[in-house]
Amino acid sequence: MKTMLAAAIAVSLLAGCGSGAAAPGNSSAAPAGPPATAPSGPPSGETLVVYTNSNGEGRGDWLTQKAAEAGFKIQIVGAGGADATNKLIAEKNNPVADVAFGLNNMYFEQVKAAGAIEPFTPSWSGEVDPAKGDKSDSKTYWPLVQQAILLGYNSDKYSKDQAPKDWTDLWTQDKFKSRYERVTGLGTATAQLVFAGILNRYKDDGGDLGVSDEGWKQIEGYFKNGTPAVAKTDLFARIASGDTDMGQMPSSIIPDREKSFNVKVDTVMPSVGVPLAIEQVALVKGSKKKDEALKFINWFGSAETQGQFAQKFNAMPVNTKAAAQANPEVVDFFKNLKQQDIDWGFVQANMGKWVEKIELEYMS
Repeated sequence: MKTMLAAAIAVSLLAGCGSGAAAPGNSSAAPAGPPATAPSGPPSGETLVVYTNSNGEGRGDWLTQKAAEAGFKIQIVGAGGADATNKLIAEKNNPVADVAFGLNNMYFEQVKAAGAIEPFTPSWSGEVDPAKGDKSDSKTYWPLVQQAILLGYNSDKYSKDQAPKDWTDLWTQDKFKSRYERVTGLGTATAQLVFAGILNRYKDDGGDLGVSDEGWKQIEGYFKNGTPAVAKTDLFARIASGDTDMGQMPSSIIPDREKSFNVKVDTVMPSVGVPLAIEQVALVKGSKKKDEALKFINWFGSAETQGQFAQKFNAMPVNTKAAAQANPEVVDFFKNLKQQDIDWGFVQANMGKWVEKIELEYMS
């Protein structure tokens, strides 16, 4: 596989495009009570409402069908990462959803801090690295899929030597100016992770929102020199037409997009590494269908289901048993991937305000 969520991370697919940012939360706050576990027995057939930012690329339809085959009836509600986070928090006193998945660690920490999800232990907990999910003792979300958030470019137009080496090359080198797509909204995990990866490099306690003047100059350059994304027009379609040459993309979409639009894409690997978005799953606190929701989570995160998902969508599952069923090229890609070292506490505390500043000062 050829190499390419704020954040973070963001990690995604990845998501429907909404606007707005999730409010920062106190990640140290953990819901009380012992972890829940699913009762034995088959699914009841009750309809579960599932919030996700990972229903695009046919994922939602596939999951609905597979769940039905397993005896579950689910209603998927898709939204961008930040929008789904805000929705879960806003509804915490009268929850609509029963399960949420696809949001990365940063988003779920905000939902957790608001008290909108509760601790649970899935049947497959021993098959995943718990450090990739909720790091507290009272675990409220568990990892499913990991994605790299990448800068991809038309490899028929640029060789490795000619291509950018980092995001910052796009607006600091004349040959890339106006040849990359820049976002027009920050409601998705992918977009927020891109900016988390940039702003994290310019951390300054005395700077505006913890970022140095140089860091904000980079954001200004990004918006000033890129071509705005076109509503309802895929980045790969724009690359195929020659309208643009490069832009942000999650790793899992690349193979299918290359086939669909008949383009070849390679990706940039900055020396600092790339942001990694790890999609999680959580039980919504206050769900009136808790037992059914836990049974669904046990099925969804199992090695069998995650293995099938990995094969279908070129995903890299966190479940170690499911990883054996993943595309070998995907496995090799992640084996050689350098993950960017990002201070997620810093990002979580500031992302909401960063988004407001970017939308007001740079995006308009």
